[in-house]
This record gives sequence, C-alpha cells and structure tokens, in this order.
Amino acid sequence: MSITFDRIAIIGLGLIGSSLARAIRKAGIAKSIVAIDGDEAVRTRVAELGLADQVTGEPAGVAGADLVILCVPVRANAAVAAAIAPHLAPGAIVSDVGSVKGSVVRDVAPFIPEGVHFVPAHPVAGTEHSGPDAGFAELFVNRWSILTPPPDAASDAVARVRAFWEAIGSNVEVMTPEHHDLVLAITSHVPHLIAYNIVGTAADMEKVTQGEVIKFSAGGFRDFTRIAASDPTMWRDVFLTNKEAVLEMLGRFSEDLLALQRMIRWGDGDALHALFTRTRAIRRGIIASGQETAAPNFGRQPDPLPKPEGGN
Repeated sequence: MSITFDRIAIIGLGLIGSSLARAIRKAGIAKSIVAIDGDEAVRTRVAELGLADQVTGEPAGVAGADLVILCVPVRANAAVAAAIAPHLAPGAIVSDVGSVKGSVVRDVAPFIPEGVHFVPAHPVAGTEHSGPDAGFAELFVNRWSILTPPPDAASDAVARVRAFWEAIGSNVEVMTPEHHDLVLAITSHVPHLIAYNIVGTAADMEKVTQGEVIKFSAGGFRDFTRIAASDPTMWRDVFLTNKEAVLEMLGRFSEDLLALQRMIRWGDGDALHALFTRTRAIRRGIIASGQETAAPNFGRQPDPLPKPEGGN
C-alpha cells in the first residue's frame, strides 16, 4: 500500500522525532512537515538542519495535519494531547512513539475529538544519543514498529499508520497495549534498569575508583554503559508508567539470579554450561532475524596497530 500525507506534524524533535522527519523527507511520503517543540534551542537547530517546512512551538501547528505524531516523554502525553485537541482537523490520525502503550491509551484517548483517529505506535529502535542532531533517516529500517490500536479504531486509519511505518523501512506488528507492555518490560525496560543499576554500582564501589572502572572497562561493562547513557527523562517515565509489568519481570529476574547464585556457590558446572548454551542460541537467533550484526565486536572497528618506531 503506497502512502502519502498532505501534512505531517511531529511534536518533539529529539532522536526519534528528528529521525522521523528525515525518514519522511527521504521517503517522500508527506507534502509538508511541521516540527513542533517547546524548546527554543531545539526549534532553532531544527530550522538550521532544514528538517521541516515549518517550525513552531505552538500546539496550533497541528492545524490541517492529517497525521500527528507525539514524540515526547510518555508522562508528557496527556498535557500535549490536551493542548493540541482543539486544533486537530476532522479525519486526522494521532499517533505516538512511546515505549509504554497502556499509559498512552489512558492519557491520550480522552482528549481525542470525535472524528479524529487514534492509533498508538512504538518503533522499537533507538540509540543512546538524543536531540535533533542525533537523528538519522535509516533508524527504523528493518526494525519493528508495534501498533496498539484501541478496539474501536477505524481499520483504514490503522492501515494508513501501518503503511506509514512500512514506507520508512519498518516491520509492523499489531498487539494489545497490555501485551506490548509485558513484552517490552523484559526485552527493553528491565535490561535498561539492570544497566543503570550495574553502572551505578560499579561507579560507587569504594575499593575501585571510578577512574579505574573507566580505564579498564571490558566489553561487557562498556556495553552496559552504552545502554545506561540513554535519555534519563524518557526512561524515568517508562519505569513509572509501566511499573506493574516491570516489577513482574524484575521479580522473575531476581528468582533466576538466585538460581544462578546457587549454581556458582555449589559448583554446578553442568547447569551453568546448559544456561550459557541456551542463551547463546538466543543471541544467534537475534542475528538470524536481522536485528543485530554478526560482525566481531558488535561491528566496532578496532584501532589500527601502532607503527613500529622508525617505520614509515
């Protein structure tokens, strides 16, 4: 299904919002793009980068848009939805990119006017960087975008949002908000929580200075720090709005961690080997599905060998 929108309004031009603007422009699926952001510095940079045809800080910027995408921290959605509601055009589609869907449905749906369609979405893509300079058009290519439309959502509106994400390279899945939040709790939210915690623990160790932690960072700790560098506002809101699913998965993780402790304490090498074999197979499955590269060192390029003294 080919897709074209007359006017797409993006609210919040951080990593995801600015990547969307670039991807939309590159795919040619909008006649005009409106960038809306409350931060004057962000607006100035968006204008300098030429990411949109119109840049504004006013909620009325959504007027005339047939697709409006909320790209703000999830706890900001209610206020944004209330502000733009009077300006939404009949027949417009309102969507979002939040990592938690239950709270989005709860917070945004009450403000959607009659005749406006609401189709929440979550592109499972990102980096540890933020801001309009961090975005790139290829961010969503071969990544999943999960749609969580309410039961009464119009099928043609859902189809248009699906086609939108497919046009910028995403694979699309549809599920309920509750199922989404449970799945993402274990695949994304809890891993981030563990990363934040282990990096904080390492930094607080009294017998190892922070300088030594940084200096001698091995691959595992280095990759935890990449995850832990993600946007703090976004992740604060994720944990507060998906706390039931996160606490459920965290409880299961704690139980499994205790089992692992017992294996090590009692020298159960067979159980450890079986666990590591099973988890290695999961990593290979992720690579086989195209969600990661098999390149050595996670695709990082090593530094060149130093030239010998006196060499050319």
